[in-house]
Amino acid sequence: MPQPDREPDLADREPAPEGQPPYLTVRDLNVRFRTEDGVVRAVNGVSFSVAPGRTLGIVGESGSGKSVTGLAVLGLHDPRRTEVAGEILVDGRNIVGLGESQVRRLRGRSVAMVFQDPLSALHPYYPVGRQIAEAYRVHHRSASRADARAQAVRMLGRVGIPQPERRADRYPHEFSGGMRQRVMIAMALVNDPALLVADEPTTALDVTVQAQILDLLADLQAEFHTAIVLITHDLGVVSQVADDVLVMYGGRAVEQGSVAQVLRDPQHPYTWGLLASVPTLRGDPDADLTPISGSPPSMIHLPDGCAFHPRCRYADRTGGRSATEVPPLLPTGEPGHLVACHLSTVDREALRGTAIGAQV
Repeated sequence: MPQPDREPDLADREPAPEGQPPYLTVRDLNVRFRTEDGVVRAVNGVSFSVAPGRTLGIVGESGSGKSVTGLAVLGLHDPRRTEVAGEILVDGRNIVGLGESQVRRLRGRSVAMVFQDPLSALHPYYPVGRQIAEAYRVHHRSASRADARAQAVRMLGRVGIPQPERRADRYPHEFSGGMRQRVMIAMALVNDPALLVADEPTTALDVTVQAQILDLLADLQAEFHTAIVLITHDLGVVSQVADDVLVMYGGRAVEQGSVAQVLRDPQHPYTWGLLASVPTLRGDPDADLTPISGSPPSMIHLPDGCAFHPRCRYADRTGGRSATEVPPLLPTGEPGHLVACHLSTVDREALRGTAIGAQV
């Protein structure tokens, strides 16, 4: 279960302006992996969009399909064992079906990624400055090594690495976890991409460093006007930096809307469960957190109907539909707020407060 380190509090957040056309549009994305045990249906019909200057938070437990979705946006799945269907439009161009060389030209320049574990993502045998410089020269072939190094040093300084000229010659293991994450952000942004996918960028960091990294991403987004897809299990992170939220379960979108809609007026029992597991300053300090019972489903043998129904305490209120029919993602009545649930609107309104109490 996710365990956010901060309370989902939207009071001090100013959402990014709306109205710009999306830079990233994902339509009916499906991702399948062929394995010896069967076909893993990792992502099933997911759609979303992100405009420049806005942040979409994709949340859910491990195995919900979040990271697989992010990797698909960058074309990083092995085509020999992975089937990707649907549309992934980057600045209007569909990258699904493009050759590797064409996707590689977009990767790093138009869209970049910050990985969860920078120690694994960074090469241990090369100084960080050289790695950032090489990432720059991939898309600026006419740049000299001196120019590329200057860009690397500039970006290290921009992300808050002290003494960037000297520390550019250091190796990844010589940096702390937070500083390595800053190096990864510098590498991702050195080519000024219009879209950044950040996969759990603060998971292994302590709370203070997490806040610093999130503030850094917000500052850099304001400077570069980058569209950001933030993949996380931490609802506190979502409340702090996201404009919109996509809740995933069993490879599907179960709820979608603005951060205020999803965190203040959640409509899906799974979202209720995520919120009920979050500590809050407003609740009873002696009250126990309420975990979601059971475990996430196998992506090889997904349950029939709603994938969440074996864990849903309200599945008996749907007349058996939860076990037989996949609920479509439909409007809740509030513009832009969508939910995939067989419960009626009346039932959801009656049950929500009991399910999450004072969490919203």
